[in-house]
Amino acid sequence: MQKRELGAGGLMVSAIGLGCMSLAGVFGATTEAESFACLDAALEAGIDFLDTANIYGMGVSETVIGRWLASRRPSVVIATKAAIVNSTPRSFDNSEAHLRAELEGSLRRLGREHVELFYIHRRDIRIPVEEVAGTLARLIEEGKIGGYGLSEVAPSTLRRAHAVHPCRAVQNEYSLWSRQPELGLIRACKELGVAFVPFSPVARGMLGDTALRLDQVQDGFRASNPRFMEPNFSANIAIIDGFRAYARARGVPTARLALAWVLAQGDHLIPIPGTRSAAHLAEWAGAADLVLTPEDFAEIDRLLPPGFAHGDRYSDDQLRAVERYC
Repeated sequence: MQKRELGAGGLMVSAIGLGCMSLAGVFGATTEAESFACLDAALEAGIDFLDTANIYGMGVSETVIGRWLASRRPSVVIATKAAIVNSTPRSFDNSEAHLRAELEGSLRRLGREHVELFYIHRRDIRIPVEEVAGTLARLIEEGKIGGYGLSEVAPSTLRRAHAVHPCRAVQNEYSLWSRQPELGLIRACKELGVAFVPFSPVARGMLGDTALRLDQVQDGFRASNPRFMEPNFSANIAIIDGFRAYARARGVPTARLALAWVLAQGDHLIPIPGTRSAAHLAEWAGAADLVLTPEDFAEIDRLLPPGFAHGDRYSDDQLRAVERYC
């Protein structure tokens, strides 16, 4: 597995990480044995960058990873997140007291005294981001975290935080059907020496070899995403079918082609596709070695042009605290 830098002067990690939200059953029921098999497969493929959060299954994902770490003792880099409060409607807390308490809970579940990367999962607009960066800088000084990151933020927020203390990574949704970061964030990360970490780079399972069925997405997280609701769902399936056919003709798994496209958008991108299945992981784990030609880029652009997706990527409630800047 190729390596990429986790921010200027940061750790070298696998060019592809593993998003671990699925280990909490968010996209369908799973077991600890299945999660361990997936994590084992990731390690075997050279993936050493694991991304989780306190809210994934309300601690379930971190707990599973902690048990796996204890049983395997692997050398891996862990990123986790805090700031989303499980309430109705959801709320956000970037206060120092909340972040410290949530980080301690994450460390207990992970069985660690330190994590390499700690993200603010969403920005709390009640607190200046400069103040939040100061909190995170103190956690770095205390050895609790190796560096900090931001999630779903605007370039202006990144620049303000980075001026207080260098940011290691920014995590936002980015894939062939979610392209907003191209309007400034990917560029800002490059200029500042910050890693850009795309989550859902294979479109929450839509960019796989087999088209999803509507009944597969009517429970769980995707059920409230407008892109997975009719008539948007069928329209998106029909468009993506052409991309699937192209991948098949090229002789590569659809997810691997989609992920290779993301990796090609800059050497500071470290995508974190998520899965709970070792078999699905095998479909895209080799994406870093897939070289795309100018003809590939042209055909992908024709098949899936920017803005092709029908429906928003989040519901109105899920969009709360996601910074929009264009």
